[in-house]
Amino acid sequence: MADVVHDVQQDFWRSPALEPAAVSPLSPAVSEMAEACSDCATEFMIGARFCHVCGQRRPMAVSDAEIVAGHWSRGIAYLRESAIAIHKRARSTWHKISFPGWMRYLHFHEIQRWVGLPTASFVAFMIGLGCVAGAIGVSLFYKASNLAEFQAIQMWRIEWLLAATASFVAGILLKKPSRG
Repeated sequence: MADVVHDVQQDFWRSPALEPAAVSPLSPAVSEMAEACSDCATEFMIGARFCHVCGQRRPMAVSDAEIVAGHWSRGIAYLRESAIAIHKRARSTWHKISFPGWMRYLHFHEIQRWVGLPTASFVAFMIGLGCVAGAIGVSLFYKASNLAEFQAIQMWRIEWLLAATASFVAGILLKKPSRG
């Protein structure tokens, strides 16, 4: 506001606003330093490089962005170390468990080889089977007691079967043509 009105008496701590950019009496190193002592919480004197109460050196100021960045990097490092430790524990525990021999037939690639479909078609086929199971599950979980509920259940069945049909068609379209 002082630069709008002419001949305004200037406060002693402000530089005149209408003059060209005044050079700060403090060096850039001092202006980037902390405002208060971290030891005794006393505010530093202007241009001081040490606390006039406890004699502690004046540290450099730390911005909020630097504080957040420090917390972020420490948090990421902690999460990475925790994930590695959990992974090691899980891997060592997993190898201690013995599964029956027939469990190998439930492996994804074993079933895929048995069915004889490429991966994308096999995934679409499995989704289609899940949708058929959903249509059957609607019948098992919901019982109609009036006409409105019966119609709602039929619509759910139709939706599940429509999704199954779309998934089976996608599986057919994703199947690679055989050489023959």
